[in-house]
Amino acid sequence: MAPFFLVFEVWQLVLSERYLGIKQIERGADPRQLGLGELTAFFWSVLLMGYWCWMLLLLAVPAGRINAAGLLLISMIGFSLRRGARFKWVLVILTFEGAMRVGLLLSLCSVVWRRWV
Repeated sequence: MAPFFLVFEVWQLVLSERYLGIKQIERGADPRQLGLGELTAFFWSVLLMGYWCWMLLLLAVPAGRINAAGLLLISMIGFSLRRGARFKWVLVILTFEGAMRVGLLLSLCSVVWRRWV
């Protein structure tokens, strides 16, 4: 599942840039008024819930426990920082958070690859 969630992380970063990016900040646009499509919002929410469930289940696998703990910790810290941040800092926090999660997912992929090959 790690490669799938790796693609999902990149997709999240692209959507974040679209809805919270520099152009939106310059225009002073509120991302809640940009109209994220219903279908996109549905799949994004379902994927986020599945991602969290997968991270929690990954804690039970000895080979992925450290990466899962790191993913959960980074996600919780990022969420708490974004909740209190001003609008123009949210994209910065999301970018760092996403980069760290991508790194952990790549590390998890390499751990699994080494165990299977």
